[in-house]
Amino acid sequence: MGLVLLALGLVLIAEGAVYALAPGMVERLLEMLRSLPLAARRQTGLLSMVFGLILVWGAYQIGF
Repeated sequence: MGLVLLALGLVLIAEGAVYALAPGMVERLLEMLRSLPLAARRQTGLLSMVFGLILVWGAYQIGF
């Protein structure tokens, strides 16, 4: 459970930093995502999930 809370906290820190430091860039990114076809957005989401799982697995393997 501690690992889940740690991961959630890190995500919130990263998300908050992006919104605090570059809100205009976030708006442009969302506009670009809106222009992508649905299949491309789905594939991007799946790839980021896989990458996240690999990062979590790697951190778990080294003892975090």
